[in-house]
Amino acid sequence: MASILTNNGAMVALQTLKGINKGLTDVQSQISTGKKVGSAKDNSAVWAISSVMKSDVKGFKGISESLSLGSSTVSVARQAAETVTDLLTEIKGKIVSAQEDNVDRAKIQTDIGALRDQITSVVGAAQFNGLNLINGSETNTNTNGNAGVDVLSSLDRDSSGGVSSSSIGVDGQNLSQTTGLALTVAAVDVTADLGTVGVIDKNDGGTLDSITFAGLQFLDAAGADAGTAALSGDDAGVDDSVATGMVAGDELRLSVGGTEGVYTIQEGDTAESVAAGMKNALISAGIDTDKYSLDIDSTATELVITNETNDDVSFSQTSTRGTGGLSALASVDVSTAGGAATALGQIENLLQTSIDSAASFGSVQGRIEIQSDFVGKLSDSLKSGIGALVDADLEEVSARLQSLQVQQQLGVQALSIANQAPQSVLSLFR
Repeated sequence: MASILTNNGAMVALQTLKGINKGLTDVQSQISTGKKVGSAKDNSAVWAISSVMKSDVKGFKGISESLSLGSSTVSVARQAAETVTDLLTEIKGKIVSAQEDNVDRAKIQTDIGALRDQITSVVGAAQFNGLNLINGSETNTNTNGNAGVDVLSSLDRDSSGGVSSSSIGVDGQNLSQTTGLALTVAAVDVTADLGTVGVIDKNDGGTLDSITFAGLQFLDAAGADAGTAALSGDDAGVDDSVATGMVAGDELRLSVGGTEGVYTIQEGDTAESVAAGMKNALISAGIDTDKYSLDIDSTATELVITNETNDDVSFSQTSTRGTGGLSALASVDVSTAGGAATALGQIENLLQTSIDSAASFGSVQGRIEIQSDFVGKLSDSLKSGIGALVDADLEEVSARLQSLQVQQQLGVQALSIANQAPQSVLSLFR
């Protein structure tokens, strides 16, 4: 049936042409934006996933900047610690030279003083953006539980969508030369001095010719002096204002018959290792082992010093807590033969302190750089994943464009033919 009121063919052709034009609009949008999912209406699920991933990429960019800043900060501290190590090595060379009798020890001491001042300058200048990690000024607690700073290192998202951040802890070091708290005798107790105070009696067959270097207590993480090994003063919970226990960096001095041994507490030291360290310090300082016997009692964890001479000899002991890891450097004095011998033992402890500091910074800097490389690669992977979800396949889009353009032309032609159909009705009325 022919009708001038309802043209079904034209309506079908029109709907088909509208669909083709819509497809062309979508294709042209993909070509102009390069995306097949440009907004939530295109594909809400894919758009939501890609948006979360884009936010993570933005977050990782900030993390990358944080890691770069952290690496630069730690690099300054590491280089400063290495420079201090080099200067201490020079000082050691001069101390070794001072062991010779036929040298001008006064001039050597002057050189040591100049190198000591240079160490102070290096430690003071080792700051990046106002942060100095080697002068002991950092008091904040980092993720390691020690005094130091945190470097933002990661953005972690769990399966439920929760987000948390991770950090790399950088422990501060203290290579300053400032001295601090004088410890009480409870920290280093010289016992069995039953005769004249401060004197080891001559070896006359009595019982007063020996003293024991004992009573070695350590601070613990509960703020008391009940520890069994030396902790770092920066460890969480350690109260370094307690003068009755020792921590790493404390300096012990024991003088017997004019020979002074100096020992600096190392992290992890036990009572027995401290007693052995003091024995070695006295020997390094030149104590005459024919006149004095030095015996380690491993059961009682003490050093027993016996006067084997026929004369009374004096002794004294002191212990201090230096706030700086190089606090003992101030007492290095090679102007006398005895001082030169003592300094030789002191410089080894100081060198080890600076070497440990440089190694600590080097280790954490390596970790930061590894994390930085990983974050860069992870960001690239996320970007690739986002592209796979939302980027248009331009080869496919090109082929579809050609197809739709042909369909559009045919659709226009079909609509034109359908619109001509009512014209044939006129011939019936002629």
